[in-house]
Amino acid sequence: MEPFSASQPLTALSSTSTLSPDAGSTSTTMTAQERRSSASLALIFAFRMLGLFLVLPVFSLEARKYPGGDDPALVGLAMGIYGLTQGFLQIPFGVASDRFGRKRIMVIGLLIFAAGGVMAALAPTMAWLVAGRALQGAGAISAAITALLADQTRDVVRTKAMAMVGASIGLMFAISLVLSPLLNAVLGLSGLFALTTVLAVSGIAVVLWWVPPEPAKHAEELPARLAASLVAVLRQPALLRLNFGVFMLHAVQLAMWVALPAMLVQAGLPKDQHWWVYLPAVLGSFFVMGATLFPLEKRGYLRAVFLSSVGLIGLVQIGLLAVAAAVPTITTLAVLLFVFFCGFNVLEASQPSMASRVAPAGARGSALGVYNSLQSLGFFTGGALGGWLVKAYGPQTLFGVCALAMLAWLVVAWPMQAPRATAAHPARKPG
Repeated sequence: MEPFSASQPLTALSSTSTLSPDAGSTSTTMTAQERRSSASLALIFAFRMLGLFLVLPVFSLEARKYPGGDDPALVGLAMGIYGLTQGFLQIPFGVASDRFGRKRIMVIGLLIFAAGGVMAALAPTMAWLVAGRALQGAGAISAAITALLADQTRDVVRTKAMAMVGASIGLMFAISLVLSPLLNAVLGLSGLFALTTVLAVSGIAVVLWWVPPEPAKHAEELPARLAASLVAVLRQPALLRLNFGVFMLHAVQLAMWVALPAMLVQAGLPKDQHWWVYLPAVLGSFFVMGATLFPLEKRGYLRAVFLSSVGLIGLVQIGLLAVAAAVPTITTLAVLLFVFFCGFNVLEASQPSMASRVAPAGARGSALGVYNSLQSLGFFTGGALGGWLVKAYGPQTLFGVCALAMLAWLVVAWPMQAPRATAAHPARKPG
C-alpha cells in the first residue's frame, strides 16, 4: 500500500482492492496479508484502549482536584459516559462503514477520539471533563475495525485474528495498571489525556500506511435500505444470543472491578502493587487460550469451549461471593482472577468472530455495530449498577447478581451452534 498523501482523494481509503487468500483455501495458517491485517488492526485497538485504560486507575483520585470533583455522582458520570456515547454511536458508525468504507470511518472516528482527548486535557472543571470523555466515546470505531478484520480474513482463521485483537486489549489493560501511576506522577491527569490524543493520531497513521486496502465486497452487497439492514441483523437469533452475551460479559467484567481492588487491599496488597496479581493472570490466560481455543475450534468443539467459558466465569463469581464473606487472601484472589481471564479471553476472541460469520450478507458493519453497542452499554451498566449494589448491599450481593447474570447467559446461549467456516472469496484484482 502506497503511503497516503494530501494529494490523494479520501476515496482512496475505500480502495477496491482486497485481501486475496487462495479461493477455497481451508488452511488454518494465516497468509502474509492476513497477518498484516490482524497485527495492524490489533495495534489500532491497542493504541485506543491503552489511552482509555491509562486514565481509569487514577481517575477517581485525580478528579478531586477539579472544581466539582468532590461529587461522586459527577465523577462516576465522567468515567462511564464514554461507554454510553460509544453504545449509542456504534451502530451508526458500523452502518456508515458499510456505506462509505471501513478505513474512512476509522480515520474520522480516531479524529473525534483525539479531539475528545484534547478537550479533556484542557478541561478546567468536571463538567468539561465529562464533555471531553463523551466526545472521546463518540469516536465509536470498534465495529468498523472488527468488520474490516472480518473482511480481510478467512473464516478458518477468523477466531485467531479476533484473538489477536482481544489479546491486545487485555495486554493494554495489564500494562496500564503498571504505567498509569508512574505516568500520572509525571504528567498528571491532563497529561494522560494528552497522551490519549497522541495515541489516537498514531492509530490514524497505522490506518493510512499499514492496514491493507479494504475489499469492495461490502460496498457492492449493500442492502437497498438501512432499515432493511438493521431488521436483518435484529432478526438473526444467533446474533441476538451473541449480543446478549457480550452485554453480560462486559457488564460483569466492569462490575467486578468495583469491588475487587478493595478486596485486594483487604487481603494485604497495596494499591500500587495490584499489578503483581493482574499482569500474571492476564499473560497466563493468553497461553491457556492459545493452547485450548484454536486447536479445539479446529476439531469442531467451539460450542463446547464457548459454553464452558461462560460457565467458568459464573463459577468465578460464586468463588468471589464466598471469598467476600470471609477474609480474602491474595492467593485465592489471584487464582480466581486467572480463571476469570482464561474464560474472558476465550469469549472475547470467539464472540466477534462468530458474529462476523453469521451476519447477513452486506450488513457485517451493521451487525458488528449492534454487537459493539451492546458491549459498550454493558460497560456503562456494569459500572453504574455495580457501584450502586456495592454501596447499597455490599460486595456479596454484587457477586451474587453477577453469578445470576452468567447463568442467564448460559441458558440463552445453550441452543447456539458454531457457524461453519466457509471457503475464502475469490481473489479480486485492484479496480
